[in-house]
Parts: sequence; structure tokens; C-alpha cells
Amino acid sequence: MRESLFETLIGAAVVGVAGTFLWFALDRGGDAQAQGDQYEVAARFNNVSGISRGTDVRIAGVKAGIVKSVEGDPERFEAVVRMSLDEKWALPEDTDARVSTDGLLGGAYVALEPGGSFDNIPQDGSGEIKYTRGSVDLLTLFASFASGSGDGGSEESEPSADADDPYPAGDFE
Repeated sequence: MRESLFETLIGAAVVGVAGTFLWFALDRGGDAQAQGDQYEVAARFNNVSGISRGTDVRIAGVKAGIVKSVEGDPERFEAVVRMSLDEKWALPEDTDARVSTDGLLGGAYVALEPGGSFDNIPQDGSGEIKYTRGSVDLLTLFASFASGSGDGGSEESEPSADADDPYPAGDFE
């Protein structure tokens, strides 16, 4: 009898901890809503792999807001990302937005790089960031380096003329 009471108490503790984690996940994973003094801005990307509702928006590595929604535009074949930013971040019109990652296996986030314009993006919800760079597909990047096309921008060189080369150097000119 004593062992079954101990097992029952351990089981209840496990269920309690699981319930706490479930409550925390549901509480944090709900609607990504603006809180306090925030405004909404949109940006169009060609690729937003890894970005979803609730993803961080950072300026100089500091969290400045969150992604409120990610939608597809079937007319322009782009992803429209709506972000909620703190009002203290008055962004210039030439701000650049890019999808970036924390390290090689880290999560994705939207990085904003303010420009030098004297005019700011409107904070009434109608603002849009015009300069964007989508996420880089790492598999394609690694494949380009493996195939030799990722030479880092080195100068072009003449093909070497080997004795076994069926195409003489004159054919390349």
C-alpha cells in the first residue's frame, strides 16, 4: 500500500508540472498583440522562412517589437509581414529590414537597420518599410560553395591548359 501511495504522489506531481507547462505555453503562445505605446508597420519580403507570428523584431540586437502577422500577397508573390514596434523607435523612411538568424542553428528574427533619412515612417499604422532582404536558404548557400561557384568574388582566371584537356585554350577566347 505504501508503494502505491508514493507512486500516486509522484504521478500527481508530474501531471501538475505538465499542467503548469501547458498553461505557460498557452499563455505565451496566444495572439501576438501590441502592448502599451506601439505602432504597426508592414514590410514585403521575397522569402520569410523561419518567421511567424510572435517572432522578435530587433534594432541593433535589441528587441524593438514583434511580428503580428505573416500573409502572402498573391498578386505580387511576396510575403507581407506586419510588425508591432515600440513608439520610441521612430524609424527613418530608408530603414532596411532583413530576415536574420541567431547563429547557424538559431531561430530567425527580423532585423531593422535604420537609414539616414530625415523623414520618418508614419506611426499611424499606414507605414511600410520599402527596403527588405529575405532569408537566405543555407542549403543552397552550402551547395554553391561545394560546387565551386562561391569563390568569394575573386578575380576571373584563365582556364589551365592540361595535357588531357580536350578543349584547347583557344576555344575559350
